[in-house]
Amino acid sequence: MYIFDTNAVIYYVKEESSVVSIIEDIYTKNIPVYVSVITEAELFGFPQLSDEEAERIEKFLHTVSIIPMDSQIARLTGTIRKKYQLRIADSVIAATALFTSARLLTRNVGDFKKVPELHIQEI
Repeated sequence: MYIFDTNAVIYYVKEESSVVSIIEDIYTKNIPVYVSVITEAELFGFPQLSDEEAERIEKFLHTVSIIPMDSQIARLTGTIRKKYQLRIADSVIAATALFTSARLLTRNVGDFKKVPELHIQEI
């Protein structure tokens, strides 16, 4: 299982070839893919987001399972934030990855490697 960090989705939507290759490979293996609800919020929160990019994000989100934030994830988020001093959004994504036992696909390895329990794949 994979959980995609916000930056992985952005680079995929922007059609960065190396990221597209990695994500398409994951899809061909029929591996479950998740994103955190915070990633959904971040994706639509960029001020320079064009209508075309928003449409591509919509299409992409229909190919993954969006994991909502419940009480368990919220508490795990708090623990991660407190222990590793990550930003709240990164703490939510890390907590969601741990909750789902998914590998985190990200370019933000520097921050996420602070959480030793995470399985990270760099893009």
